[in-house]
Amino acid sequence: MPGLRRDRLLTLLLLGALLSADLYFHLWPQVQRQLRPRERPPGCPCAGRAASPGPGPAPAAAPSAPHPAAHNFSRARPRAEQDAGGRRRGPGSKLRALFAHPLYNVPEEPPLLGPEDSLLASQEALRYYRRKVARWNRRHKMYKEQRNLTSLDPPLQLRPEASWVQFHLGIDRQGLYSRSSPIVSKLLHDMRHFPTISADYSQDEKALLGACDCTQIVKPSGVHLKLVLRFSDFGKAMFKPMRQQRDEETPEDFFYFIDFQRHNAEIAAFHLDRILDFRRVPPTVGRLVNVTKEILEVTKNEILQSVFFVSPASNVCFFAKCPYMCKTEYAVCGNPHLLEGSLSAFLPSLNLAPRLSVPNPWIRSYSLAGKEEWEVNPLYCDTVKQIYPHNSSNRLLNIIDMAIFDFLTGNMDRHHYEMFTKFGDDGFLIHLDNARGFGRHSHDEISILSPLSQCCRA
Repeated sequence: MPGLRRDRLLTLLLLGALLSADLYFHLWPQVQRQLRPRERPPGCPCAGRAASPGPGPAPAAAPSAPHPAAHNFSRARPRAEQDAGGRRRGPGSKLRALFAHPLYNVPEEPPLLGPEDSLLASQEALRYYRRKVARWNRRHKMYKEQRNLTSLDPPLQLRPEASWVQFHLGIDRQGLYSRSSPIVSKLLHDMRHFPTISADYSQDEKALLGACDCTQIVKPSGVHLKLVLRFSDFGKAMFKPMRQQRDEETPEDFFYFIDFQRHNAEIAAFHLDRILDFRRVPPTVGRLVNVTKEILEVTKNEILQSVFFVSPASNVCFFAKCPYMCKTEYAVCGNPHLLEGSLSAFLPSLNLAPRLSVPNPWIRSYSLAGKEEWEVNPLYCDTVKQIYPHNSSNRLLNIIDMAIFDFLTGNMDRHHYEMFTKFGDDGFLIHLDNARGFGRHSHDEISILSPLSQCCRA
C-alpha cells in the first residue's frame, strides 16, 4: 500500500510539473500577446508595404524576397487595403505573406567555391550576348530595307544589368536562382510589362513544319501552340496561350497525352517549385498579350503571319500551320485582340551552356493500351540502380525529387528531363514543361510516385 501511494504521489507531481511548464511556456505568452496593444512595432518591415505600394507596378504573382524580420504567416493575415477614395481593396498577395513566414527565413546556401560552381563565365557570356545583339540589329536593318520600312527606333544595346542577363549569370550548381535573389521579382515584372520586338515559332515547331499532311482530318491534339517572344531589353520568353477556362478540368476519359496544356499550370508550377525550395523551374508569369500588335505586327516569320485570321465573332485568331493542328477550329483567339498566356524565361543558349536531354526511366507508354516495364514489374528499380549513372551519383535521388514535384502538380507527362552538362552527373534536373499539371484537383495519381515507392526501402 505505501508503495502504491508513493507512485501516485510521484505521478501527481510529474503531472503538476508538466502543467506548470505548459502554463509558463505556452499559455502565458499567448495571454501576454492578447493583452498587448494591437499595433505594429516601430521599424516593422511590413508597415509601409500594406499602406502604400511602391511607385511602380508590381507583378501580382511575384513574391518578394524573404526578410530577416519575417512575421508568422498563420497569425498575420494580409489586411485589406484602401485606395485614394477610401474604398477597400483586396488583401495583399498571399505569396508575399507566405515567403515572409519564418520557415523561409533560413540561412542562404554556403558561398560558392569557384568558377566551376557557376554555370556561366560572366565576361564570356556578355561577349556572346553582345554579338547576338549586333547580329539581330544587322538582320533587322536588312529586313526593313527589303520592305522599304522606315523606323526611328535606335539599334538595340545590351544592358548587362538587364534582369534576364543577371538571371543567366546567377545560375549555379544549386539551382536556377538563389533563395533570396531579387532578380526573380524584377524578371517577372519585366516579362509582364516590356514591349515585344519579335515573335516566332519555337525551334521544335520549326523542325516539324511540313512533317504532317494537312489534307487529312486532324483530331484535336494536346500539343501546345507556343511562341518565342523577344522583349525590348533583348530578353526572350516562351509564350503559351490560354486554351481553356481556368475552372475546366481534364475529363476522366482523357489520356494524359491528349490533354490540353494549361498556361496557368506553368505559372502555378513555378511558384510551387519555389515554395518547395527546388528552384528548378524557370521564372514564369502571366500576361495579357495583344496578338495583333505584339505578335502579328512584330513577327518576321511569313508562315506565322499567314495563320492569323479574324473569326466570325470579330476576334483575332491564329493557329499552328502544320506541326500539330492544321484546322482553324483549333486556333487560339483574342478578345478581340487580348489573349491571356504564360511567359517562361529562356535559359542560357545551348552554345553557352549545353544541356543534356535524358529519357525518364519511368517514362509512360504514350499508347492507348501499352504499358512500360515499371508499370508491371515492382522490382524495376533494382535494374535501374545497376545502370550508369543511377548507380554512382545523386541522379536517382533527383529523379525521386522530380517525381514528388510531379505528383503534387499532377503531371504525368514527364517523358524527358534536362540538366546542364557542366555540373556533371550530380547536377540538378531542370523541371521544364509543366503545362499538363493541375488537371484534376480532386484526383491524386499515385503512379507518379513509382520512383519513390519502388526505390525506397525501409
